[in-house]
Amino acid sequence: MNITVLLSLVLIGLLAGILSGFMGVGGGVVMIPLMILMLGFNQHEAQGMSLAVLAVPVTFLAAYTYHTSGHPIKWSYAIVIAICFVIGGLLGSKFAVRLDQQVLKKIFAIILLIAAIKLFFGK
Repeated sequence: MNITVLLSLVLIGLLAGILSGFMGVGGGVVMIPLMILMLGFNQHEAQGMSLAVLAVPVTFLAAYTYHTSGHPIKWSYAIVIAICFVIGGLLGSKFAVRLDQQVLKKIFAIILLIAAIKLFFGK
């Protein structure tokens, strides 16, 4: 690992972490495009790396910060979503690895675009 790669990894991690804590995004929205642009990953590699980084302690600490700052987390809801998220992640990853990288990249871009449009023009 050379210094350029190390600096890219640090930048990606900091940006993803800051934006995750600030707006609840990081993995897919930030890390995947940056890994493709800065590190030359293909879509499958970037998505796999993003999933590997989404460790429970990291996200738990960010959620706990919100909770202790007067923005309560409904932990029972979070547990149900988390269990289903794990199951969905398994199913989604099995589907994604079978897709051509270019098709997967286009699907990813469309989902980001739809989300951005809905956020920008929504109530």
